[in-house]
Amino acid sequence: MTLHAVMRRIAVLAFAAPLALSAQATKASPKAAPNDSFALTAPLPMDPAVKVGTLPNGIRYYIRKNSKPEKRAELRLVVNAGSILEDDDQRGLAHFVEHMAFNGTKNFAKNDIVTYLEGIGVRFGADLNAYTSFDETVYILPVPTDSGGILDKSFRFLGDVATGVLFDSAEVVAERGVVLSEWRNGLGARARLRDKQFPVIFRGSRYAERLPIGKPEVLEKANSALVRRFWQDWYRPDLMAVVAVGDADPATLEQLIRRTFGGIPRRTNVRPRTLASVPTHDSTLVTIATDKELTTSSVGVLWKRPGKSTRTVGDMREDLISRLYNGMLNQRFQELSLKPDAPFTGAGASSGGFVRGSELNSLDAGAKEGKIVESLQAVLTEAERVQRHGFLASELERARTNTLRAYERGYLERDKTPSGAFVDEYIANYLSGEGAPGIAFEYAAVQKLLPTITLAEVNAVANARGGAANRVVTVTVPDKEGLRVPTEAEIRAVFGAVVASNITPWVETLAEGALVATTPTAGRVVSEKRIAAQNITDWTMSNGVRVLIKPTDFNADQILMSAFSPGGASLVSDKDAFKTSLAPSIIASGGVGIFSAIDLRKKLTGKVASATPSISDLTEGMSGSASPKDLETLMQLTYLRFTAPRADSMVFKATMQQLEQFLKNKDANPNAVFSDTIQQTLANGHPRARSLSLDMLKELELNDLMATYKERFSDAGDFTFFFVGNIDPATFKPLAEQWLGALPAAGRKETPRDVGPKQFTGVIDKAVRKGIAPQSQSIVLIAGSAPWTRDDSYTLSSLGELLQMRLLERLRESLGGTYSVSVSANFSRRMRQEWQVAIQYGSAPEKADTMFAAVREELEKLRTTPATAAELERVKEQQRREFEVSQKQNGYWMNTLRTRVEYGDPLETIGDYITLINGLTVEKLSAASKKFLVESNRARFVLLPETSK
Repeated sequence: MTLHAVMRRIAVLAFAAPLALSAQATKASPKAAPNDSFALTAPLPMDPAVKVGTLPNGIRYYIRKNSKPEKRAELRLVVNAGSILEDDDQRGLAHFVEHMAFNGTKNFAKNDIVTYLEGIGVRFGADLNAYTSFDETVYILPVPTDSGGILDKSFRFLGDVATGVLFDSAEVVAERGVVLSEWRNGLGARARLRDKQFPVIFRGSRYAERLPIGKPEVLEKANSALVRRFWQDWYRPDLMAVVAVGDADPATLEQLIRRTFGGIPRRTNVRPRTLASVPTHDSTLVTIATDKELTTSSVGVLWKRPGKSTRTVGDMREDLISRLYNGMLNQRFQELSLKPDAPFTGAGASSGGFVRGSELNSLDAGAKEGKIVESLQAVLTEAERVQRHGFLASELERARTNTLRAYERGYLERDKTPSGAFVDEYIANYLSGEGAPGIAFEYAAVQKLLPTITLAEVNAVANARGGAANRVVTVTVPDKEGLRVPTEAEIRAVFGAVVASNITPWVETLAEGALVATTPTAGRVVSEKRIAAQNITDWTMSNGVRVLIKPTDFNADQILMSAFSPGGASLVSDKDAFKTSLAPSIIASGGVGIFSAIDLRKKLTGKVASATPSISDLTEGMSGSASPKDLETLMQLTYLRFTAPRADSMVFKATMQQLEQFLKNKDANPNAVFSDTIQQTLANGHPRARSLSLDMLKELELNDLMATYKERFSDAGDFTFFFVGNIDPATFKPLAEQWLGALPAAGRKETPRDVGPKQFTGVIDKAVRKGIAPQSQSIVLIAGSAPWTRDDSYTLSSLGELLQMRLLERLRESLGGTYSVSVSANFSRRMRQEWQVAIQYGSAPEKADTMFAAVREELEKLRTTPATAAELERVKEQQRREFEVSQKQNGYWMNTLRTRVEYGDPLETIGDYITLINGLTVEKLSAASKKFLVESNRARFVLLPETSK
C-alpha cells in the first residue's frame, strides 16, 4: 500500500466476513423512532445515554455510564490543538508538551502520577498514555472506580494537564533524550518516503511542514520557555473537552468535572484557532519515490476533497452509499488478486477522513515487482468498468446484507460495548462535529435507509471519483539494481489509455448447492462431565472427539472455537517442517468442497462464521468463531475443513507469487535481517529454524501440500474442541453430535517429538550492521533450564514486570536514552522445561554500549537488592486489575481452557491466579532474581546502521 494508505483513517465497513439480517435480528430491532426522525434533513440526535454539557468557561464534557468492563472508567482530556499550530521555532513541541505533562505538575512531582497510577493497576504506556496529532492532543487515563479517591485523584491530574504543568527546566532538558528517541524510532524507509511524498500530497499546506514528531534540531534545543509558550497559547478552556465513560455514577463524574475544571478562567485576547487547509489544484500531481530499504512496490491514486462531518440522516445515507461502493469494488479487487495474472498482490478502494477539514477517495495497489504501470492500469480499469457498466444487482444485494448485519451485531452488543469505543465517538463529536446518535438510532436508520439506496445511486459514485483535479498519484519502488522505475510521463499516460480502452462488463458465476451436499451420519455423546464451579461441560463423542463448552454472557453475539490434536510438524522430517506449517493456510485459501474461496464468501453472505486450520510445531488445530445463530454454519465449515479440503491450482499459483514478492527484497529491511540473524544464531543453524526463502518456495507443490494436510486432519479422534461464549450446551449438543461426532476417526493417538532447536548456551554478543538511519535496537536474552512449577513460572513473570519498571526508570527517565523498554519472562514446559527473559529497547547507536551497561547494572541490583514493598504492591495491583478484566473476556477462558487441557492441568482450579498474586512476596522475588537473572547464558544482539563506528 502507498504511504497515504497507511496514514489515513479508513471509513469503510468490513466486508470480508459476510453478514445478514434474520428474523431473530428483526425481533431484536430497536423501538422505531418517529418517521420524521429519518427525514434526510433531520439532524442526527445525540445518544440519550450520554450527558453532554459545557462549563461556563467553555470546556465541553461528555459523561456516560457503561459497565463494560466493570469497575473501570475511561477518562480523556481532549485538547483541540496539535502540531499544526506550532510556530516555526516550536516544531515538535506540541508533542513535547504531552511528555512534560507526565514529568511534574502542580499536584504531582516528577513521575509521581506514573508511580501512583501503577500502584492502582494502571500500566504506563499500555494503559496510561497520550497522543499528539496534527490537529489535537488527547490524554488517555483508564482507571479503576471501586476504590475511594481514585477518580478524584485522576481528575486532579487531568486538571493539572490543563492548568498546572510545571515545565521545570531540568526536566525539559532531561526529556529531550526521550523525545529524540521516539523520533529516532520512527526513522527508516517509510519516514524517508513520507518526507518525499508529503510535500506533494499536501502541496501548499501547512500540514506538509508540521509532522507531530517535529524536527530534531528543534527538539535538541527545546527549553522550558518554548514548550511552555505552546501550552499557554493553546491549552485553554475554549479548546478543551473532558470525556468520562465507565462504571461510575454519572452525577459523581459530573461533580468531579465541574469541581476540577469549572474554576479555570475563560481566556481573553487569545490566538485564533484557525483550521489549516489543503489547497486545491486543477491538474494531477505525481510523486515517485525510491528507497534502498523498501521491500515492495506500490501505487495509489487519491482524490482530495473538502471534509464534512456526518451530522444529518442525509449525511448518513451518503456514507452508506460510499461504503457500499467501496465494499463492492474491494470484493472485485479481492477476486482479481487470486488470479496469477494479476499485476498486483492486493488492491483496495477507500474513502474517509484525511486531515481536519479534508477527506479523500483513493485506489491503492501493492504492485508486483516491475508492474507499477500495469497495477495502476488494473485498478483504474476496475473503477472505469463500474463507471461504464455499473455493479451487478447481486453485488448490491450482498453488500446491503453485509452492511445491515454489521449494524445488527453492533445493536446486539449494545450492552456489551467497551467504554473505549464510546470515548472515541465523543472525541470525534467534539473535534469535528461527527454525529454520535448511538447504535439504537443507527440500526433503526440503516434499516430504513438501505432499502431506498438504488443500484444507480451506488454506480453514480464512480462518476464523482475521477478527473484530474485534486488528484495525486503516489508511486514507491525499491531502489534496486536492475529494477526500472517508471517515469512520470508513463504514469500520466495510463489515465488516457484506460479511458480509451475497451472494457467489458463484470461477469460472475455462483456455485449452487448446499454447503454440505450430503449430511453425514451423526455420532453421539457417550460421556458427560460437569465442572460446576466453572460452569464447564465436558463431552466425549463416540468417535473419540472431546468437546468442552464454557457458556458466558460477556458478549451477546460471539462464540469462539478452538481445537487441537498432538503431533504437528514435529512428526515430519526436518526438511518438510516448513511445508507442513504452510499447508493449512495454502489449502484453506482454495475454499472447501465444491466452493472456491470466492464462491464460499458469496455462499456465506448472511452468515457470521469462520473456521481456519493450522499446524504448529507440536499440534494441528482449528480456530473459529460464530454468531450464536450461525453456530451450525461454523460446525459445517469445521466438518468441511476436515473432510473436504479443496486444492485450487490458480489460487496456489497466485499465493506463491505473493510470497515471492514478499521475499524478493526482504533482506533490504534492516529489521528483517536483524530478526533472521537472531533466529539463526540462537538455533545454531537448526534446519527447523530456517527463514523462509525464495529457494524454499521452489520446493512447494500443491499435491504434496494437500497430502500433508489430509494426513494431519484425516483422523479427528484425538482432537479436543473448545467453545466459549453465548452458547447453550443443550441446544448445541445435537449440532456437536451431527458435525463433530461425524468427523473421521481411526483411533490414532500421537505424541509430538522433541525435534526443535535447543536452548542456547554460553555468552553471545552479536552486532548486525544494516540500514542507514541513525538508530539502534538491542535485544538481551537470559536463559536457562530448571524443573517447571506453577509458582516459579508465575514468579518469573512477575520478576519480568518488576525489571521492566526499573529499566524504564533507569533507561528512560534517568538516562533519557530510550523511549520504551519491554521485558518478557517466560517459563516453558513444552517438551523441555526452560525459561527465558527477553529485554528489548532502542537507543542512539553511540549509546548502545552505555545502555547495555546500565541494563547489566539493573540486573545486578535485582540480584543483590530486594524489591521494595511499594514495588511489590505495584506489580501485584497491576496483575489483580488485569485479572479482574480478563476474567470477563471470552478470550481469557478460551486460552486458559486450552492451555490447561494441553498440559493436563486440572480445570477445577481455574481462577487460582489470584492465589498466586496474593502469595507473591519480596522474598520470592529476591530468590527468583538470584535463580533466573544469572548471566551464564546470555545473548546480546544489537542492530546498528552500516556507517556507525
